[in-house]
Amino acid sequence: MKLILVRHGETDWNRDNRVQGHSDVELNETGREQARRLALKLKEEAVTAIYSSPLRRASDTASAIADHHRVQVQTEPDLAELDVGDMDGLTFEQMRSRYGDILREWAKDAGPVKMPNGECLQELQERAWTAIQRILQEHPQGTVIVVSHNFAILTIICRAINFNLSDFRRLALSVASMSVIDLTERGARLVLLNDTCHLKEAVA
Repeated sequence: MKLILVRHGETDWNRDNRVQGHSDVELNETGREQARRLALKLKEEAVTAIYSSPLRRASDTASAIADHHRVQVQTEPDLAELDVGDMDGLTFEQMRSRYGDILREWAKDAGPVKMPNGECLQELQERAWTAIQRILQEHPQGTVIVVSHNFAILTIICRAINFNLSDFRRLALSVASMSVIDLTERGARLVLLNDTCHLKEAVA
């Protein structure tokens, strides 16, 4: 299976550098244009299925992509972003001020650090990867697009290529980016990471 991992387009919280977890923030004008460009980039793909996080910023991005295909978007709750709990909506400055101890632990080894009244990256990786395994069982061949979120996609990539979750910061994902993993019986191969060329190209 060719797995295309798409991070949703921009929201106001992305623009304002606010922590964005399970709060259902919608795409802003820039994000909607980014989704349109993503859709045009992907319209020639022979898509078998499209899955999305239930959060609007992802599902609206997925819907824009699906407009070019005879495929219905399937909602997968386990593809939702990291539940950051009480940190949701905070600026990075507010987060540092209120949760400095947690951030220092996160800097040492982010994987097991649970967000206040939320979850940790290890828990996110477990549920997100379980979702990918279900999708792979349903579609062992063909091309599947999964529209999700920054941390969710990073944990999926780490698990697929056996990359240490504590080193996830060595990878980067921009909003409205695409990454591609080939999943076969022999294992996984990362063939594209954080592609945003479609955001720079002239689009009619």
